[in-house]
Amino acid sequence: MRVTFSMAALLLAGSLALSCGNNAGDNEPQSEQKSDSMTQTAATGAIREEAVSYNVGDQTFKGYVAFDSASTAPRPVVLVVHEWWGLTDYPRMRAKQLAELGYLAMAVDMYGDGKTANTPDEAQQAAMVLYKDPQAAKARLDAALAKALSMPQADTGRTAAIGYCFGGSMVLNAAKLGAPFKGVVSFHGGLEGVPPQKNMRTQVLVCHGGADNFVPEAQVAAFKKSMDSAGAAYEFKVYPGATHAFTNPDADKKAAEFQMPIKYNGAADTASWNDMKAFFAKVF
Repeated sequence: MRVTFSMAALLLAGSLALSCGNNAGDNEPQSEQKSDSMTQTAATGAIREEAVSYNVGDQTFKGYVAFDSASTAPRPVVLVVHEWWGLTDYPRMRAKQLAELGYLAMAVDMYGDGKTANTPDEAQQAAMVLYKDPQAAKARLDAALAKALSMPQADTGRTAAIGYCFGGSMVLNAAKLGAPFKGVVSFHGGLEGVPPQKNMRTQVLVCHGGADNFVPEAQVAAFKKSMDSAGAAYEFKVYPGATHAFTNPDADKKAAEFQMPIKYNGAADTASWNDMKAFFAKVF
């Protein structure tokens, strides 16, 4: 069954989208690749980087995988879901950081064909398709997870996902809809979405800026109430003084360009990353 949001929720989603701070203009879409192939392989020290492609229906999606090639042991799989700008350098950087921690990390292409947005209008148009249809978004995450799990380095019994802004909303919705992750982490993501299933087994960590004007306190309270009512396991971390997009160093540039109340916060970035590491140590 297709799930849709109310017009008010979609307007809020648009505001959240405009606030995400990644610099899409500095990145070009990935080059064409054969479906379900691994190409454009690179190695940085022991961290191996691979561009991968996979299909959902007749559409091709182009992701990015990073893992420590010095180890032959299976390692947990973590998907990284981008901001509304698409799969730019920022989620790739986070995937490399996760690889350095010992995970097989895959930065996910949510839009297809490696599409990135150069303007807020382009980004909002792409993001709204998936805000309106959480089931379609989950199907794209399911396909990305299947691709990651097909790699010989993957520990198929230990999976998770993290997401930023738009991506945070996407991983929360996927968990609520029954995606088979051990845990998901939302960094400054929107909290409106589908209601959690009563049998939801995925554990959740929400990393939220205490000064995030795009996620009002009423939305926070409604999220907590819905999770409590479903008996869902979640942690909610608040970083005082942190605004929306607080983990992204490009947030200040976007704040100036679009007059948005967002700002990079190094202390909150570090604290939330450490909270994510502790969360993964628990769920894995």
